[in-house]
Amino acid sequence: MKKLKLQMQLSLDGFVGRPNGELDWMTWDWDDKLKNYVIELTDSVDSILMGRKMTDGFISYWTNLKPDDPEYLFAKKMVDYTKIVFTRTLDKSNWANTKLAKGNIVDEVNQLKKQPGKDIIVYGGASFVSSLIKNNLIDEYHLFINPTAIGKGMEIFNGLNDKLKLKLAYSEMFNCGIVVNHYKSN
Repeated sequence: MKKLKLQMQLSLDGFVGRPNGELDWMTWDWDDKLKNYVIELTDSVDSILMGRKMTDGFISYWTNLKPDDPEYLFAKKMVDYTKIVFTRTLDKSNWANTKLAKGNIVDEVNQLKKQPGKDIIVYGGASFVSSLIKNNLIDEYHLFINPTAIGKGMEIFNGLNDKLKLKLAYSEMFNCGIVVNHYKSN
């Protein structure tokens, strides 16, 4: 069965964005070792789950990169991978390689996990990821802890009804100050 993996950047104090979703606090001077971590994680999947609110910005960013951009090869993966957008408002998708999921989140994700192929990854948005966490649908957490505290903002663990018990599989500090903690659900 496929695993659902979360890759998400967090501030040191546990936020994934400022109150209005601003991401200006994130560290982006990644070394090759951190970039390779992301490439390996990305190569282990063949599809991306997204909440509706994040889709426009995500898809337009990756589709607009040109072949001479250093991120182009990664962008090509983001464009080519199947994207499943969870929505209550859209009736059709205007994006390439994108399917809409309109049913119950638990049923839809469990059905996706049963399909053949590589694992699935989710990058955000905050409320969508919070719903996945609340329903215990994420199998692996790849949390990129940035060396910045922002005081208030958007959270992903605030919807829990009970404690979330995870097992640390890997932790490493990178030259830019980011610490990656990889947890597996129990």
